[in-house]
Amino acid sequence: MLSFGIVDDDAVSRLMLQTIIEKGGLGEVVATAQSGTEGEKVLLETAPDVVVIDLLMPEQDGIETIIRLKDQGFQGKYVMISQIENKEMIGKAYQAGVEFYIQKPINKIEVEAVLSKVNEQWNISRSLREIKESLTKLNLLNMGGMESTRKKRSAREILQPIFMDMGIVGDSGSRDLMEIIEYLTRHHKADGIPPLKELYETAARAHKMSGADVEKEGKAVEQRIRRTVMAALTNIASIGLTDYSNPKFEHYAPLYFEFQDVRLKMKEIDEQEKQEKCKVNIKKFLQVLYLEVTDKLRSEQ
Repeated sequence: MLSFGIVDDDAVSRLMLQTIIEKGGLGEVVATAQSGTEGEKVLLETAPDVVVIDLLMPEQDGIETIIRLKDQGFQGKYVMISQIENKEMIGKAYQAGVEFYIQKPINKIEVEAVLSKVNEQWNISRSLREIKESLTKLNLLNMGGMESTRKKRSAREILQPIFMDMGIVGDSGSRDLMEIIEYLTRHHKADGIPPLKELYETAARAHKMSGADVEKEGKAVEQRIRRTVMAALTNIASIGLTDYSNPKFEHYAPLYFEFQDVRLKMKEIDEQEKQEKCKVNIKKFLQVLYLEVTDKLRSEQ
């Protein structure tokens, strides 16, 4: 279970956040503070996994507190909460190390959704750390004249951090994408990929469907993947809207999506108005995902 620290100068906000976290089964609150200076001290003492911190506080604001904590070796994840909508300030928060942002006034559904994503990312990070530690131990055992061996990552292990960057690691369509990419890496060596219908039905068969059920489930797979890729586009566009030079935006936006689709989605988010022509190119997304995974698999051989 994740441990949380809450830093907010508003006592009501601290209580609301603690109630949502603990009653929602999201984790345990091990530290609370009403200022940045107090928060810096108690967080270093308790070392929670996640810090939920207010942006605007007297004496020492949230960004300054995060920078000071990182300088002292604190390695927890940060979730920023604030009622301001200044894009420059939000961009500075992301640059300081904030991974998620919650808008005030506090909304229970939004808090639960964001912290659930944090929980998923933390679990994946922990799994990756355990894998890395296992590999390190294996290499140490093989030292002293023995040939060192290195465990190669599977396609699924390569996909997880990619999906985490895009903010879709917990989406149901991500599991379908994993089935398709694993199938392609095992059975398909050409530059192009098979027709989408064939790939959707391949994912359907992975769910042990047969006959007429395959075609029906294939259509369900198509819808799940379309929703997931659209969610990835929305998340990447949101990052670009707050920080155009963010490495995730610079890598994923031009590589996985059409330029005009990214621009439309950014406009839709910025103006909070639905853009009728906003869409995603599923075939391009799959093609690029497949190529990125195969490149990384080959580099580790």
